[in-house]
Amino acid sequence: MQVPKVDSPRELKALTSQQTEALIPVIREQIIQAVSHTGGHLASNLGMVELTVALHRVLDTPRDKIVFDVGHQCYAHKILTGRGPLMGSLRQFGGISGFPKREESPHDSYDTGHASTAISAALGLARARDLQGGQEHVVAVVGDGALTGGLCYEALNDAGSSKTRLLVILNDNQMSISPVTGALGAHLTFLRTSKGWLGAKKAVGDLLLKLPLGGKWLHRLLYRFKNHIRNIFVRDGFFQSLGFRYLGPIDGHDEPGLERALQRALRYREPVLLHVVTRKGKGYSPAEEDPSKAHGMPAFHPQDGSPKVKPVGRSFGAVAGQLLCMLAEEDPSLVAVTAAMTDSTGLGPFKQRYPNRLFDVGIAEGHAVTLAAGLAAGGLRPVVAIYDTFMQRAYDQVIVDVSLQNLPVCFLIDRAAIGGEDGPTHHGVFGTAMLRHIPGITLLAPRSADELQHMLRWALKQKGPVAIRYPRAEQVAQAMYPCQSFAPGHWEQLEQGQHMALVATGPMVGEAFKTRKALERQGVQAALYNAGSIKPLDTALLHRLSDNGIPYVVMEEQALQGGLGSAIAEYCVQHGLRGPVHLFALPDRFAPQGAHDAVLKSLGLEGEQMAEQIARLMEQSA
Repeated sequence: MQVPKVDSPRELKALTSQQTEALIPVIREQIIQAVSHTGGHLASNLGMVELTVALHRVLDTPRDKIVFDVGHQCYAHKILTGRGPLMGSLRQFGGISGFPKREESPHDSYDTGHASTAISAALGLARARDLQGGQEHVVAVVGDGALTGGLCYEALNDAGSSKTRLLVILNDNQMSISPVTGALGAHLTFLRTSKGWLGAKKAVGDLLLKLPLGGKWLHRLLYRFKNHIRNIFVRDGFFQSLGFRYLGPIDGHDEPGLERALQRALRYREPVLLHVVTRKGKGYSPAEEDPSKAHGMPAFHPQDGSPKVKPVGRSFGAVAGQLLCMLAEEDPSLVAVTAAMTDSTGLGPFKQRYPNRLFDVGIAEGHAVTLAAGLAAGGLRPVVAIYDTFMQRAYDQVIVDVSLQNLPVCFLIDRAAIGGEDGPTHHGVFGTAMLRHIPGITLLAPRSADELQHMLRWALKQKGPVAIRYPRAEQVAQAMYPCQSFAPGHWEQLEQGQHMALVATGPMVGEAFKTRKALERQGVQAALYNAGSIKPLDTALLHRLSDNGIPYVVMEEQALQGGLGSAIAEYCVQHGLRGPVHLFALPDRFAPQGAHDAVLKSLGLEGEQMAEQIARLMEQSA
């Protein structure tokens, strides 16, 4: 059968059921091919194809609204809403986003990128509809992993108590990035009962329909009382207690069945939760066999899922995880906390060796930090490993629960730099500004994995909180200088130079090295300093630079406002010192998606670009 090309939901609705079934593997293959070239979220998208097709055959977008929680499962949605020809540019600089974007398509009703927000946003859209007299449907598609986040329950409680008409689809694939943990995961496992409820319902229903006399009547009677029958197999009181009508579980790969379930769910004038059971990585064996590994994939060979390019540089997270395993042998009080990111933050080996000392709290960063505060208050030495972009969600807890009590919590903040192809929701560029003004906290930024190890050893001996922020992997220029020791408030001089000085921190040390080389070709000898500690500053060096009249610039892969450059400028103003002649940092706008080097260049922060600007500044001041 020839499968028609589908570029819009309207064309999708016109297909026969046979054509629709034939289209599903075509969409899967398109997703696999696109991600194999650009990298992206693979397993979650492959598991969502039938559900996305059913949603667009039943709903009428963009009039009806779909809000995808996180949004990393929206590739089939993009293909079905006219962006199939653009999938080759997925997550690339200037291309389409890997997440829903309102500016990209009217079918994207809400921008997402972080977990557990969809129900709140969808409830807002539903209330806006009601206040304006609209009749459109509003649907939130939420993974079971996102339901470990407390924001979901705030929204469920609000929607259920107000009885706002809203459909929440629970996409239950038993995974977030790592396997779902906690009591909710156990409850969903009980509800799932795929061999019990789903199998029994289908078998009995099919049998009744075959009866020559009264079969259809008995079939209708069965479905009239199916809620009672379902309770023989599952406990569904949890969501009903929150004010939602619970429907399911439904086979998430039975597209016609999904259409029927959606049509029924949308007839209710109240909050409804439709429980759909899917398989992450469906239809592609490498992703089905290891959905955690296939969650976020670099470009890969479709034949076997192997990466096309090996990662450059050592992973900071892996190095930190290895060291923690060694230190935990010596110190039984050392424990680790993470928020659904055990492997991604390098804590996999720690979990294997010390399973009782690793606490994965699910997608609940605020809880992770306050849990760590409690562990520290109880006499343990907790290390919290979280991505920089997700650490933003625990800001209040860092201040009130950890810093105000001066508790010895060590924060390992991964991906603290431009996040590349995942775009603005994942750029770790606000952490310096978020943390450095908090009283009592020490803020560090290693240039290399070796320096990270020195910092971590130092941090675990302190009596108060320490935050260590680092990118995913070190670059060659970052690692080329051996690191022998570390002391906060003493910046490391990596290169001599009498004409000017470059003060760089974290991943920008590599770009500063390129800048210095470019300046050297122009006859400018620049000293290079690694500002490994952002708080405290190396105030003695700032006084020397000011007294000697040496012009210097500050270079960081962070937001300008509140960054290291701001900290230095503030100190210089307060103490009457000559300040930096220029601050290289991210401007006051959200950085675009794209490869790291391309994004840096778009912001004027590539090594050669900074050298050109410094040369102009020196000419003007000569």
